[in-house]
Amino acid sequence: MHQFLVGQEKEIISEIKAWSKYALEKKSKEFNGLPPCPYAKKAWKDDKVSVIFKHEPDNYQDICQVISTWDDAVDLVIVVDTAFQPNPDDFHEYLDGLNEAIANGFFINRDAWLMGFHPFQDPNELIDDGSFDPIVDTEYAMIFIQRLTKVQEAAQKIAKLGYYDNYFGSYDAAEIYEKRNELHRRLSNGDES
Repeated sequence: MHQFLVGQEKEIISEIKAWSKYALEKKSKEFNGLPPCPYAKKAWKDDKVSVIFKHEPDNYQDICQVISTWDDAVDLVIVVDTAFQPNPDDFHEYLDGLNEAIANGFFINRDAWLMGFHPFQDPNELIDDGSFDPIVDTEYAMIFIQRLTKVQEAAQKIAKLGYYDNYFGSYDAAEIYEKRNELHRRLSNGDES
């Protein structure tokens, strides 16, 4: 079990905020003049982002609790996983499985969507060219939890602005977008199959 101090967690949160400003909040030609994450800056500014930490391997209780007890006080919960699954494919398969479980009614709340960042996966060069200077030496994965309906509404708005025009050609974005559409359709139609 990893022993983390509150100060270390604060440094990681500072790093995530700095990376968000550096990589997600600046306008980009790759996204038709929009930032890679058009809603990140406002979410941080409005204190609509919560960061929690997972330090134990194979313990996903906190993630399940966030999904089960979502109350819309925030728009995004970031789970910083310092004891992450070392294989990026296994990590993402687990999140895909959780998204399916959510859609199939395993949780009371079916209106949730998870995405992940794994430190050992190939970087998304449209978002970060690799020149961000980290603040901490600790490696960690991140799991982003949001309302599926809010993510879909936002995606539909920015799609009309050409946001996905370049993005769909790389980084399996089209596959993620289609999967999210399918789960949202199932949520909206009450179709759990």
